[in-house]
Amino acid sequence: MSSTGTEHPPTALVIGASRGLGHAISAEFLDRGWNVVGTVRDTTARTPLHDLADRADGRVTIEHLDINEPGQLPPLHERLAHRRLDVLFVNAGTTNNEQTPIGAVATADFIDVMLTNALSPMRVIEALEDLVSPAGLIGAMSSGQGSITNNTTGGREVYRGSKAALNMFLRSFAARQGETPRAFVLLAPGWIRTALGGPDAPYTIEETAPLLVDVLLSRLGTPGMAYLDRFGQTVPW
Repeated sequence: MSSTGTEHPPTALVIGASRGLGHAISAEFLDRGWNVVGTVRDTTARTPLHDLADRADGRVTIEHLDINEPGQLPPLHERLAHRRLDVLFVNAGTTNNEQTPIGAVATADFIDVMLTNALSPMRVIEALEDLVSPAGLIGAMSSGQGSITNNTTGGREVYRGSKAALNMFLRSFAARQGETPRAFVLLAPGWIRTALGGPDAPYTIEETAPLLVDVLLSRLGTPGMAYLDRFGQTVPW
């Protein structure tokens, strides 16, 4: 599936698209005939998203957003107000020392992870959701480690908690929308070889991004909330 059946190419807004999985998802949407708006945090550095835009014949727009700076959201909304978005996907993630048990985590580290992984993505969604088509999709990058049911080993406790919080927050947001035809998706991509996942991860970005976009496109037109892995299978909450 490469479009939503609209007359003009559909548009995806990918928050956190400068590099890694966010960039790869943006490139995959572009390859499938979509227009892409991607955000970068640094206004001075050139990123892989800039390279993508250079060869995209005007179909990639780069915007600036640090998701941990809520004051940047109203100007972004104003700049995008003339566009209709078919997909809004928030790709954000950070972590702390994964070996530190929760009782020993520094307060600053806890706040940083929870802010970046849970609160800030929801601020973005709350601020920009009115730009998304009534039949569109709103999603965020979660993790299988956000599953409470599947946590049988412990470890990475702040990261796990932040993704579980994100899951709860987006589920609450979806519940507040009533009988909307929109789709809401939390994606659990698996352990990916990124800056966050590290070099020992079993899956590459190149093999993962097409699967994730497959899942997002498969949910368009399906109202309601879903927490899904890279193959579109339901992850237990």
